[in-house]
Amino acid sequence: MTDAPTTETLRLSGLDAAATIRVDRWGIPHIKAESEKDLFFVQGFNAARDRLWQLDLWRKRGLGLLAADFGPGYLAQDHAARHFLYRGDMAPEWVSYAPDTQEICTAFVAGINAYIGLCEAQPERLPPEFAIFGTSPGRWQAADVVRIRSHALTRNGLSEILRANIMTLADAKTDLLRFELDPPVDPKPAEGISLADIPLAATRLFKLATAPVTFETERLAATLDDIWKWTEVTDLGDIVQRVTEEGSNNWAVHGSRTQSGRPILASDPHRAHAVPSLRYLVHLQAPGFNAIGTGEPTAPGISLGHNDRLSFGLTIFGADQEDIYVYETKEGDPNVYRYGDGWEAITRLEEAFEVRGFDEQRLTLCFTRHGPVLHENRDKRQVIAMRSVWLSPGSAAYLGSLSYMRSGSVTAFAETLGAWGTPSVNHVTADVNGDIGWFTAGFTPIRHNWEGLLPVPGHGSHEWNGFLPADQLPRSTNPPEGFVASANEMNLPADRDKQSPSIGHEWAEVSRAQRIKSVLAADPAHTLQASMALQTDTYSRPAATLCSLLREVAARHPLDDMQSQGLALLENWDCRLDAVSAAAALSEVWWMKHLRPALLARFAPNATVRQLLLPGDVDRMLALLSEPGDHWDPAERDAMLLSTFSTGFEDCRDRLGREPGLWQWGKLHRALFEHAMSRLQSDKDGQWDVGPLPMGGSRSTPMHAGYRMSDFGVNAGASVRLVMDVGDWDNSVCINAPGQSGDPRSRHYADLAEAWSKGEYVPLLFSDAAIDKQALHRIMLLPA
Repeated sequence: MTDAPTTETLRLSGLDAAATIRVDRWGIPHIKAESEKDLFFVQGFNAARDRLWQLDLWRKRGLGLLAADFGPGYLAQDHAARHFLYRGDMAPEWVSYAPDTQEICTAFVAGINAYIGLCEAQPERLPPEFAIFGTSPGRWQAADVVRIRSHALTRNGLSEILRANIMTLADAKTDLLRFELDPPVDPKPAEGISLADIPLAATRLFKLATAPVTFETERLAATLDDIWKWTEVTDLGDIVQRVTEEGSNNWAVHGSRTQSGRPILASDPHRAHAVPSLRYLVHLQAPGFNAIGTGEPTAPGISLGHNDRLSFGLTIFGADQEDIYVYETKEGDPNVYRYGDGWEAITRLEEAFEVRGFDEQRLTLCFTRHGPVLHENRDKRQVIAMRSVWLSPGSAAYLGSLSYMRSGSVTAFAETLGAWGTPSVNHVTADVNGDIGWFTAGFTPIRHNWEGLLPVPGHGSHEWNGFLPADQLPRSTNPPEGFVASANEMNLPADRDKQSPSIGHEWAEVSRAQRIKSVLAADPAHTLQASMALQTDTYSRPAATLCSLLREVAARHPLDDMQSQGLALLENWDCRLDAVSAAAALSEVWWMKHLRPALLARFAPNATVRQLLLPGDVDRMLALLSEPGDHWDPAERDAMLLSTFSTGFEDCRDRLGREPGLWQWGKLHRALFEHAMSRLQSDKDGQWDVGPLPMGGSRSTPMHAGYRMSDFGVNAGASVRLVMDVGDWDNSVCINAPGQSGDPRSRHYADLAEAWSKGEYVPLLFSDAAIDKQALHRIMLLPA
């Protein structure tokens, strides 16, 4: 593979003036155009150049068009997806994000379509997946960018249904093992609601609408008789686990606490791993606008990164943006439900679905005034529906960045946040003036008479009263600590009025946030290298807590041989889950495969309930172990710690060999970026999948590396990492995983994966001079 620079020239209809794409040696495209219209046109063209299969699949999944390409096995997923499209008035939708959103999206999709046209003229450019399936990419409409909601993150509709089921089988206290509630609240069913009547089947439509597209031979061979066989996404435990894997870290350090005197901003969003990556790094430059960073390749602009004056990053903030409504239908007429003093008709829309190899099918979509119908039980005269902020104008994921990415200061950034709808996030930002800020944002429903934790009646007693104004959500500028940081933890201000409307009660465990804030607080001269080390930090709070407990318990009890060997392995361990660490392997296998299941079994003896609780609330479980108190006998706790430690040691020996000194966490904990095609075709040549790569960390470490419980395979974590030197932009660094391109024929398909797994970075170049030195491929674009 040569590093000699290459150049190509293309003429494109729709381009007003000459533009360039300079692709650096790490696959990052630097786009320069003479106007913003041309800039977003070229951004769309370039996204298709690198990610056309991903873009096309995203659009077809979101619009419910999969069956047209892949057959009846995808029809149920199409049917589910169409329930969650934005179906409201487009006029308020277009102006919700920025005044020129429609123009930007129009230019962006024109660029995508221009590349599709180029592929039609030069078929060799098409990614290989199209040839394998015998399909072709579809043309985009501007509205496709904003109407598709189901790829975003919201919460907590599924959690309400799970809580109802757990409280039916056990109680609210048991449900705290799934999600500790903070601020604390005792959830109680609303009048007229029977939690026993809320079936788990009510989760199916939403799960299917938001599920990734998978390819199995049997599914692709399905017939019309098989349509409704393909509705189960996975077992319930995996669904709950996947939701908990979504998170992120970010921080901004004031110049008064950095070695350079300039602010440093770091952001590493965490999502389920995929190939190609969910994120795409890109540099956008036109007169009056110059920004670099990452977003999702299907959307114009960037949502994490910097312009020439301001840097910005985000993590998920736990605002509750969904509710489950339960309706009574009229006796003898299941098509109407009680609302207020009267009855309203369920809206039933019949829509056409193309199905490859078969006649067009017509299926019915059902809605109440609050949203899509999730479940109907005619025997009980009951309908269950979901209300989501997705149905409101302005809630297309990340598009609020079209306003803030063009801001020049922290103050100006804050003024744009009324345009940010979803997902609900913690923004951190820092500017060249030296200011830093933390701003929570996202449409947050005002609920005056309930907390949003259980299904409620749909007859009008539990209605949203608009959204909290952006400036009434928590925020801070230039705090005395000298830094701002978030990692999805509960971070509502302690002095927030308890009578204020509920924002949310379900958060990620506090481990990552505690570690990040403690490291930043102890570092008065922070550097870029320190931020890189913190993003890839593998210190585990659960491991530290459990090792400390184990030593205390071991001092009071005689130990068997395995316990003694295991304790010796953990002696003087720094509680870092490094890939080469034997102690890390023992600690994680013990905790996740033995101690945690034993603890859940102790407090949730019903096996069905335990499945609903998975993977379990780490903070709650650590508290039960650390402070048995009134919950259980300390002697029973001691016995559980020691017995599970023995079985954990034996399990490690079975997995990793008889010699503990040779164990390594990274031999179990490995990242495999699995392409959807590899289920259909043998991947002997490594064309599709990337990895496996040994990894440190866990879901509890700043270097988030969540894994499947079945085999410890890493399946979630940092999709991209950014560390930005505010004002000296060429010093900034980044990494994407596994690479920038989605085309397996590209040198940039997997070239960043190994560096990413090792915690290494590549430059995030910003100046023309620096880019020109590293540009390996230049694409000159001219008007047709």
